[in-house]
Amino acid sequence: MAVGQGADRRTMPEPKTARQPLRQEVVDGIKAYILRNELRPGDPLPTEPALCEALGASRSSVREAIRILTALDIVEVRHGHGTYVGRLSLSALVESLTFRGLLSPDDDFQVLSDLIEVRELFERGMAERLVTSLSAGQIHRLGELVDDMRRAGAGEGRGFVEADRAFHTLLLAPLGNDLVGQLSAAFWDVYVIVAPHLDVFTHEHEAATIANHQRIVDAVRDRDPVEFAAALADHYAPVRRRIAEARARR
Repeated sequence: MAVGQGADRRTMPEPKTARQPLRQEVVDGIKAYILRNELRPGDPLPTEPALCEALGASRSSVREAIRILTALDIVEVRHGHGTYVGRLSLSALVESLTFRGLLSPDDDFQVLSDLIEVRELFERGMAERLVTSLSAGQIHRLGELVDDMRRAGAGEGRGFVEADRAFHTLLLAPLGNDLVGQLSAAFWDVYVIVAPHLDVFTHEHEAATIANHQRIVDAVRDRDPVEFAAALADHYAPVRRRIAEARARR
């Protein structure tokens, strides 16, 4: 691996001499380095030989730790350039929940219900903040996304699911909370992937879904948090009902 610029000037872990550290100790050592040096996504990490020396670990142990951290998006290996702090996204959470949903449908009807509940909690719990924070331009865009959903329902334009996802992503944008945004997107991704395999993702209720999205837009435009929360409740209730019905059919 190439030397990451500036990596040698940072505080390295104390070298280990007594024994070869366990795999998890190497993983923890690399994470501790990132935290101690307050690194951000995209910042370079020490070279593989430097990590081996500092952690008292073999090259194979360091490589295995890097593979684990790469899978968690904590570390990114750029071949020919070096190792860097990863995006620190929730992709590992999406992969884990998705696989669980596909592997164990009976158990994961509950997981889907939980995902829906968390998404609704994000939006309804922030109702007052959202209706006062969304700009006129964002509200206009929300209306355009509802129009996209109408066109998709009629077999025109962009996909219904894509417009729905973009709608809810934009709805949370004014919070400026990256964690809430990532969690909401992760839960949506899991739902979209898993739900078709559980026969709960249908287009039978598109008209009602579009109407509820329009209610949400109207409530935001009127700066009415009470109506906004009510519209969200009516939007998510049919989804929960479809999950319950699909579970009963199993």
